[in-house]
Amino acid sequence: MTARIPVTVLTGFLGAGKTTLVNRILSENHGKRIAVIENEFGEVGVDHELVIGADEEIFETSNGCICCTVRGDLIRILSQLRKRRDRFDSILIETTGLADPGPVAQTFFIDEELKEHFSLDAIVTLVDARHIEEELEDSPIAVEQIAFADVILLNKIDLVDAAALERIERRVRGISATAAVIHSRNADVPLERVLSLGAFDLERALALDNAFLEPARPFEWASLYSLSRGRHALHTGSHAHDNDHGHGHDHHDREQVLLQVDLVMLPAMDATAGAIDALLESATALFESEPQEALPGAVLGPQRRYRLRLEAGVQFQLDAGAPGSWVLFTEHAPVEFGLHLHAATPLQQREFGSHHHDLAVGSIGLTDTRALDANKVNDWLSYLLQSRGADILRMKGVLNLRGESRRYVFHGVHMVFDGRLERAWSPDAPRRSRLVFIGRNLDRQELEAGFESCVA
Repeated sequence: MTARIPVTVLTGFLGAGKTTLVNRILSENHGKRIAVIENEFGEVGVDHELVIGADEEIFETSNGCICCTVRGDLIRILSQLRKRRDRFDSILIETTGLADPGPVAQTFFIDEELKEHFSLDAIVTLVDARHIEEELEDSPIAVEQIAFADVILLNKIDLVDAAALERIERRVRGISATAAVIHSRNADVPLERVLSLGAFDLERALALDNAFLEPARPFEWASLYSLSRGRHALHTGSHAHDNDHGHGHDHHDREQVLLQVDLVMLPAMDATAGAIDALLESATALFESEPQEALPGAVLGPQRRYRLRLEAGVQFQLDAGAPGSWVLFTEHAPVEFGLHLHAATPLQQREFGSHHHDLAVGSIGLTDTRALDANKVNDWLSYLLQSRGADILRMKGVLNLRGESRRYVFHGVHMVFDGRLERAWSPDAPRRSRLVFIGRNLDRQELEAGFESCVA
């Protein structure tokens, strides 16, 4: 069978730099033959006038976004391209700045002929660093374009200062926790970072980056300690902090004191390398419970989410109910509020990405080593897509099915689902299911209950 043709979908809000990137792709001496599909918005197409002349084939869809209303156009053009298969190696689809990339991705799951001859390689989203914060406030489409992304090209970074860039990247990562983020000026980026990635091929993506399915966490830092039984003094200070930090909408570059921070303390089974990882799901669930307010001097016990009221030079008491290994999870990094556990040195520390979910869009991850029943999984995911498909922008995962030696790999886009058995499980590593859901107003308890119903 002839290898399927890889397709890259290029998206991003108006003015993000998509046409500039297309011009770079078409003009650089990279030895690739690329067919470009230009998607225009409006009665008269102009993007083809902006794209420089090249040997590549350029097609154009007009009179609207590539979406449900003109999906037939896309299918027709791809079918035409297939007949000229010997003239190009891959396809690039540039969507309009006002388009939701979801329907484009869905096309490659819905149409049987396209599934047979084309493979969706990646969704690459360009972000205008200078204007994205305003766009996120004003346009749900800007949020969805980021949420769908496999790669985010944070462009025009020369037009913002370092503090603003850090803040913007936190917001972007909060929307799409599993996407790779690349900084650029004038859309100048090595083509191997945006083309032929196999990002929609989970097996390949996981082989390149084992953290590909890691979802956003509601905490930024964790540390493992060995503690004796009893109370231990936890000191905090008062440090300058970026006032936005994803919680407000004031985008001026000024600093203020961090007034509070959330903290969770959990007992670890041991002090091995995987001690923190083993507690991630428990800590995530606790961070989504109601916090208990803690004034300076309060005693903090395990298995609770505390909201510490911070003042300069105050301390709290950590109560270790038994001697052994303990892990602290904190909402912000310790340097931001001067955390120091008296007479205790961390055995391990781990930082996590941004935990902010912008405009109710975020990600939830599930991990479990128990085998699943294939029929129950099918029923659950079918129900989930029918009942919550409009809110689930992307879902992807690797499943451990009972009685099956191979990994089941799946992708979902809105209400469209595609999955298949891939390579065998490694005999040297534990079999485990890993799922990531990216969407609006996701309910962790609902997803956990659905997953539990699938356990064999």
